[in-house]
Amino acid sequence: MENTSQTKIMYRVYFMAIGLLLFALTLVGKLFYIQWVQGDFYTSKLEASTLKSVVLEASRGNIYADDGSILATTVPRYELRWDAMVVSKSLFEENKQELAASLAILRGHSKSYYLKSLQNARTQKSRYFLIGKNLTYSEFQAIKALPIFNLPLYKGGLIVEQQLVREHPLGKVAERTVGYEQRDRSGFYLRVGLEGAFGHYLKGESGRRLKQKIANGQWKPINDSNEKEPTEGYDLHTTINVNIQDIAHKALLQQLESYEADHGTVVVMETNTGDVKAIVNLGRTKKGTYYEKLNYAVGEAHEPGSTFKLMGMIAALEDGVVDVNDWIKTGKGELTFYNKHKVRDSKRGGYGTLTAGKVFEVSSNTGMVKIIYDNYKNNPKKFVDRLYNMGLNKPLGISIKGEAKPKIPYPTDTSWDGLELPWMAYGYGVTLTPLQTLSFYNAIANGGEMVKPKFLKQISRLGNRPEKVFHKEVLNPAICSKATVEKVQQMMFNVVDKKWGTGYRIKDETLLMAGKTGTSQVDYATDNMQYVSSFVGYFPANAPKYSCIVVIHKPNKRKGYYGATVAAPVFKTIAMKIYTSTPKEVHISSQELFALDQKSEGQAIPDLVGMTRKEAEEVAKKIGIKLKSKGKGIVVRQSIQAGTPANQTKQILIELS
Repeated sequence: MENTSQTKIMYRVYFMAIGLLLFALTLVGKLFYIQWVQGDFYTSKLEASTLKSVVLEASRGNIYADDGSILATTVPRYELRWDAMVVSKSLFEENKQELAASLAILRGHSKSYYLKSLQNARTQKSRYFLIGKNLTYSEFQAIKALPIFNLPLYKGGLIVEQQLVREHPLGKVAERTVGYEQRDRSGFYLRVGLEGAFGHYLKGESGRRLKQKIANGQWKPINDSNEKEPTEGYDLHTTINVNIQDIAHKALLQQLESYEADHGTVVVMETNTGDVKAIVNLGRTKKGTYYEKLNYAVGEAHEPGSTFKLMGMIAALEDGVVDVNDWIKTGKGELTFYNKHKVRDSKRGGYGTLTAGKVFEVSSNTGMVKIIYDNYKNNPKKFVDRLYNMGLNKPLGISIKGEAKPKIPYPTDTSWDGLELPWMAYGYGVTLTPLQTLSFYNAIANGGEMVKPKFLKQISRLGNRPEKVFHKEVLNPAICSKATVEKVQQMMFNVVDKKWGTGYRIKDETLLMAGKTGTSQVDYATDNMQYVSSFVGYFPANAPKYSCIVVIHKPNKRKGYYGATVAAPVFKTIAMKIYTSTPKEVHISSQELFALDQKSEGQAIPDLVGMTRKEAEEVAKKIGIKLKSKGKGIVVRQSIQAGTPANQTKQILIELS
């Protein structure tokens, strides 16, 4: 009986031993399977929950003005944190007083505040304690040089996070043209101006940095260096001239404030190249101040009014239906269509009988309507085709996004009626942007060649060959014949030069200007009709260098609304300031120079300092020397020293202030 019991116990022991052995073998097998078969899977899963690769945005390229001034740049801003757990006790105790005192000097709080904060970080075992955020590079370097923080990450614990911020060193210069590129929460990009149009060049190539998850859901960089360094974007070199931009901005702002206008725009363009040297867009706030609200020059198409008379006049001259000296009977300055729709001149009682040229110069609405309607009413398609052939129905195709499409009605349109033709004659029923209007007028200044407005000279990266160069682009080599160009050039000159011209009040004896005034009505179907005042032209009229358009929307009607009184003075201010700030050369004929050379034998260069420009020019002329001047005021410096023999030089540069 006893043997039987012992046998049963032994079986149970063996059974348990075998069971334990099988369990051990199963456990070892499972561990082996997890480690060697599924090890990579679990490792990657663990790393995915504790490690992540963070995208580092590349520094966007700079945007430069034509003189190298920076319009937009990317600057680093730093956030500094501290891993209090990696610093040894002895290192902390030895340096904490000096560290706290230094932080107090750099960051503004007291030494006791920082000492307490650093000790609390140690006590609480903080691995991501904030030292400072939005720090400049110099502030970052100063903190990084402090005790403890000047050691590597694994000893001193200083964690450096860099962010990139877009800044505009020259303030709001050409703000809407420089633009921006922003991404909203849904991932949609809002692209404005050059930043938006050329963002793919500016943005560069992103880098990557590995971070580890620590307490409180925070992520800490694992290494001091990045896994992949970001590559900086390309730079944009624009055509914008800072000086001309400033001149245009101040001139427009002053007039907007004076006339309490809703908004306005100015564009200054280099005649031959199409380079946009200045573009200003200012809109009124509820407080009565102005800022770069929208790019009106590019995106706002409106009825141009009388500035469109140039287009109609060119069409009529080209088709031979009228010539400059043909007589046009405007009567008492009023025409009626369909017994109720009236066209009136701004001069009460009208202008009577005028030449076609003078119709343009005094800006007679009835005169232009008679020229166009009387000659094209039986074949309006001929007139509109002429406008289309000049390219007025096509957008300019500029690089900046948002260009509004021009509207030139066509006789086959379902909306075409009997009023379209007479209304078009003086700028109604058609819409153009200020930049589109300027480009057409610039073609007249440019001898008929229409060039595309250009905002960029090149795209490049420092030290490398340009990635892309933007050359002059001709949209239409000849919008009309040379004979017609010369005729309308004379008309535009007369607008400013002759007493009867609508732009006569801006005439200046020192600078010849040519252009056209414009005054159009808006909201004319309501009880609160408003006006758009404009002036577009070029200077110097005898050798055009720049073209310019000024458009001011909804000035206070009680103060004024005609283009001649509201917009034209802005044009003159801009033209005169550009002209006086540009060095000019006084040209002397070869006969005069020969005679003066004979007189200058034995003469010396006089001291011109303290003279006015005119006084210096008279002296230089007497001794046969060419003179270049820079600035305005009185002479403060001359390139050739007084006393130098006059026959040893042919030119002197003077600076005025």
